[in-house]
Amino acid sequence: MLTHLYIKNFTLIDTLDIDFHEGFSVITGETGAGKSIILGAINLLLGQRADSKQVKLGTQKCIIEATFTDSITNLPHSGTSLPPVGESEGVFDLDGREIILRRELTSSGKSRSFINDTPVPLTAMKAIGTQLIDIHSQHKNLLINDENFQLNVVDIIANNSKQLADYQKDFAAFQSLKHQLHQLQSTIAESKKDEDYLRFQQEKLSEIELHPGMQEELEQEQETLAHAEDIKNSLYEADNILSGDSRGYNTIDGLREVVKNLEGLLDVYPSIEDVYNRMNDAYEEIKDLSDEVSDAAESIDDDPAQLEKINDKLDKIYSLQKKYNKLTVEELIDYKNEIDEKLSHIDNFDDELAELNEAMQAALSKAKATADKLTATRKKAAEQVEKKMLELLVPLGIPKVQFKVDITESKELSKSGQDNVQFLFSANTSTALAPVSQVASGGEIARVMLSLKAMISGAVQLPTIIFDEIDTGVSGKIAEKMALIMADMGKQERQVISITHLPQIASKGSTHYKVLKEETESGTTSRMMLLTAEERITEIAQMLSGSDITEAAIQNAKELLG
Repeated sequence: MLTHLYIKNFTLIDTLDIDFHEGFSVITGETGAGKSIILGAINLLLGQRADSKQVKLGTQKCIIEATFTDSITNLPHSGTSLPPVGESEGVFDLDGREIILRRELTSSGKSRSFINDTPVPLTAMKAIGTQLIDIHSQHKNLLINDENFQLNVVDIIANNSKQLADYQKDFAAFQSLKHQLHQLQSTIAESKKDEDYLRFQQEKLSEIELHPGMQEELEQEQETLAHAEDIKNSLYEADNILSGDSRGYNTIDGLREVVKNLEGLLDVYPSIEDVYNRMNDAYEEIKDLSDEVSDAAESIDDDPAQLEKINDKLDKIYSLQKKYNKLTVEELIDYKNEIDEKLSHIDNFDDELAELNEAMQAALSKAKATADKLTATRKKAAEQVEKKMLELLVPLGIPKVQFKVDITESKELSKSGQDNVQFLFSANTSTALAPVSQVASGGEIARVMLSLKAMISGAVQLPTIIFDEIDTGVSGKIAEKMALIMADMGKQERQVISITHLPQIASKGSTHYKVLKEETESGTTSRMMLLTAEERITEIAQMLSGSDITEAAIQNAKELLG
């Protein structure tokens, strides 16, 4: 629970340093005294956006610090939704008994957040703070219009977090497959638009039967054919020199004679053997080369038709490279392979689509099955809500009240399930049930919201609840009944604080605080004080009779205080 609040240099507050107590406490004060300022400061500890204008004029920094004790082990969602700022990062010791939230704002607009003196992101402070304290202000009565709020109330009473988690897991799987199906359908639609062009590209790239190194081979053959006559003449000339020509010179015969002469010297001049062997090898090699030159000369064919064919193939390759912005045949081959793969997918889209659709339908069926289980918990809880709300609202001055939790099936599954939840209300038996926001008065809505908070607070086990003028639109005995409900909530291991203008509510608090606005030499300031027993009598008497406190008002105040 909230045990201490310290505020320094926040709007009209110079310094507020005050303790809070368990049970049911009340805060009173004239309109404009600064009660909303104190709430605004606490809201900053719950992650609300800060404004440099909130720093008291003439000061450089404001500080808001709240101490919560005996709260850590009682966090309503401990272990499930805490942000990643726990023991592992040293923010606070989960085995301890105290959490201190601090927010600092500077006049330059900078803001810093701390948990137990360790800097943390504002999101972490919000996650922890909202599990320690709940502020129900007047505008939150509008939540009665919010179907999500109403559904959340039913889920709290149903205590169905496991069923909800199971459903959300199945729903996420269904949503993932649904997204994949939509993506595939989009891909198919886009691919179908491109299919004709892809097949045209595939045909053009297939016409010349591309293979790696093809361009180099063709360019070399083109070069050879383009110079066929010169090549042939050069080869014939070489062949003539090696094997004989019109002048009678024959290199091969000459080398053969040299070999024969050297062979004749081997017996008388053994030292020539190495020369003989080398010369003989040279003769055999030259003789083979001569044959190859002769064959090459015969193979060269000046073929204009073949040259034209090669030129045509190269022109097609160059054209494709330019068209598709590719530098080599290998890049064209890769591009064709990509086209082949796309067309293969197109050809198999029907099978992929059918398979994915089947998987999605199976996931949908599973999600609907878990949604049905979730719905069952809600319908059972709805009966409890209806019964409890009647028990709470009848004593609050609505004896003929009708209250119903209407659960209908939505057209499509959502993250929260398949249920639409709406609270229906009627203040008497002669009026048909209708949504609360459409038929309830302001005072009735306040009583409905208090009853809902009283009902769900036990299930959630929120350590501290602050009601900001929840009594709007009520008075007299009804206000007293509302006070008794809040006082009862304060007895159930939680702290309840009510900001009120009604003496019937103020008198039921076990602790009473007053907010005052004063004029000082430095300007207007707001402060808060804990009232003594005598001061409470005076304060409640003033709430009953105004600034002129009568003896009757004093006596009435004493009676209210019991």
